[in-house]
Amino acid sequence: MKAILYISDFLIPLIIFLIVGYGMLNKKNIYDDFVKGAKDGMKTVISIAPTMIGLMIGVGTLRTSGFLDFLSESIGKYSERIGVPSAIIPAMIVRMFSSSAASGLVLDIYKEYGTDSLAGLIASIMMGSTETIFYTMSVYFAAAKVTKTRWTVKGALIATIAGAVASIIIGRKMYYRM
Repeated sequence: MKAILYISDFLIPLIIFLIVGYGMLNKKNIYDDFVKGAKDGMKTVISIAPTMIGLMIGVGTLRTSGFLDFLSESIGKYSERIGVPSAIIPAMIVRMFSSSAASGLVLDIYKEYGTDSLAGLIASIMMGSTETIFYTMSVYFAAAKVTKTRWTVKGALIATIAGAVASIIIGRKMYYRM
């Protein structure tokens, strides 16, 4: 185990050393390339900032307005009948927009129900098997100036629904085996 810790401590400096060494062998101006890359990165950050701010405000508004609690109660009446805890409904919805906001909701589930509860297991699996669809699309499409998305949203929603359903099935199997 200690060997893995030592390797991980040296891995990033080793990668940096290899990149710089490769650049020197190819007689590249490494510093200028680094500065150029940093400038491009800052341009990307500035171009996607309005999208990120809009998403953060939208998710924050949903969370503080009580709409997610209302939605959870409304859908929860039906989801509980098929064995899906109503507590994970807000996390499933918010996950499509913001990973950090969904992580906050999952932490709330852990505090209230516990990590080994059915809701905790499903939420944990869901976080690893679904994607922040709208965040990812808006940020990357804005940065790459993609305007024609055609099937992207539909495909991403289908994949997210499949991940959520798989989370529920796997979480239930794990919970009832305990």
